[in-house]
Amino acid sequence: MIRLRREPTKGARLLRPIAEGPPHPSGFHGRRGEVLELSPQERWVGANHASSRAEWEGVGAACIAAAGPPARLALDARGLPPHCAVGLGVGAALRAWRFDRLKSCPPPRPRRIELLVNDPAGLASAWARAEAALAGTQFARELVAEPGNRLTPREFAKRLRGLEKEGIEVEELGRAALKKLGAGGLLAVGGGSAVPPRIVILRWRGEFRVPPVAFVGKGLCFDTGGISIKGAAGMEAMRADMAGAAACAGAMLALARRKSPCPAVAILAIAENATSATSYRPGDVLRMMSGRTVEVVDTDAEGRLVLADALHLAATRFRPQAVLDLATLTGSVITALGHHRAGLFHNDAALGTAVAAAGEAVGERLWPLPIGERHREELNSDIADLKQCVPGGTRFVSDASNAAAFLREFVGTLPWAHLDIAGMETAETDDLPAARHTPTGFGARLLDALVERHFEDPHRV
Repeated sequence: MIRLRREPTKGARLLRPIAEGPPHPSGFHGRRGEVLELSPQERWVGANHASSRAEWEGVGAACIAAAGPPARLALDARGLPPHCAVGLGVGAALRAWRFDRLKSCPPPRPRRIELLVNDPAGLASAWARAEAALAGTQFARELVAEPGNRLTPREFAKRLRGLEKEGIEVEELGRAALKKLGAGGLLAVGGGSAVPPRIVILRWRGEFRVPPVAFVGKGLCFDTGGISIKGAAGMEAMRADMAGAAACAGAMLALARRKSPCPAVAILAIAENATSATSYRPGDVLRMMSGRTVEVVDTDAEGRLVLADALHLAATRFRPQAVLDLATLTGSVITALGHHRAGLFHNDAALGTAVAAAGEAVGERLWPLPIGERHREELNSDIADLKQCVPGGTRFVSDASNAAAFLREFVGTLPWAHLDIAGMETAETDDLPAARHTPTGFGARLLDALVERHFEDPHRV
C-alpha cells in the first residue's frame, strides 16, 4: 500500500507533519490533533514534539485521519531521521487498514499512499523490515475481524495452512490426536461445539541451531461462556477471543517475511466455547495433558484451560529457550489497566524486561503485574490438584493474577512470560494507531521485535 518516493505524484494530496512551535497566522501551533488545510491538495498535521518511532506512528495515523475523502495521499517525511520516517509510514498503514470484505458496497479507501523521503534507496532496507512486521499485524487483524460463523476452528486452521507458502511448517492436531495426547482442558472447552477443537503448530526453522522461541496463543473463535454463560450485552465482541492466537500467527509471518535466523514455533489452541448437552460443567474435574487434575469452577474461565495444554505441549515437545503466551484472558486486567496497556506476568526477570522493552519499542505497551504466593494458594482444591480459578462470589478477586499463577504450573522451569491482552485486541482509545473499534493485531509486532532484539544476537547462540 505504501511506496517510497522523493516527490509526490501529480494529484496526490500532501500531508505534512508539523512539529509544535510558534503559531501560524491561522492559529495553527503544530499540536497533536491540529489540522490546517492550506489548499485542497495540502494539509498540515500537528506532530507535537514526536521523537520516538512509536510517537511518529501516532502522527502517521493522525495524517490518515486528517486526509479527508479517500484519494492518492503523500506523507511528507523528508528531513526526518530514518526511524521517524518509518514510524510515520507504519502508523499511516495501520490507520488506513479496513475490514470491509463483508460489505455489499465497500466504502472507498486510499488507492495509494506515498511516503516522501530524501533517499528512498537508503530507507529501503528499514522499510522492508517494517513491512514484514506490518504484514504480520494485518494478517492478525484480518483474523480477529472475522465473525464467529465464518472463522470456525476448522476455518481458522485452514487459514493458517496458507502460511505454508511463506516457508512456515504447519501441523494440525485434531480431536483424535488430542485424545491420544490427553488434552483434557482443550477437549473439554471445545466439547460443546459442533466443530471439534484442534491445536495448530506453526514452525519457522530459522538458521540458528538452537531451541526455538515458543509462542502459545489462545484461539477461542467464539466464547459464549459455556454453562456459566455470559450476559447478552457485549457478547458479540467474543468473536475476538482468538486474538492471542492471531497475534502469534502474525508474529510467525513477520519472522518468515524477514527471514529471521532465530527458530520459532507457535502452538495455537483453537476451539469454540459453546453450550450443548456435551458441554463441560462447573464442578467437573479434568485431567490435563500434563497429567494433573483441575477442578472446574467457572466454564467462562476457559482460556487458561486451553492454554495449559498448549503450554505443556510447547514445553515438553520443543524444549524451547523461552515461552510466551498471549491471550484475551481476563476481565480483571481491563479493570486494572483499562484499554491502555496489556498485563505482563513472568517467572524470569530478564525475559520480562526484554518483553516490556520490545512492547515500548513498537508502541504495544505492557504493565508488570504480580503472581504472589496467595494467588497460587487460592487455587488449592479439595478434590483435584488445583482449581481452575477462584470462585467469583467474593469481591476483589484478583483473577488476572490467579490465572497467571494457574498457567505457571504448566511451564515448569522454562523462562516464561504471559501477556493478558484483554482490552487491547480492539482499539477503544487513541493510544494505538488503529482506528477506533477496529482490531489492533496487538502482540504480533511485539513478539517480532522481541525476537529481533533479544534472540537474534549471534553472541547468545
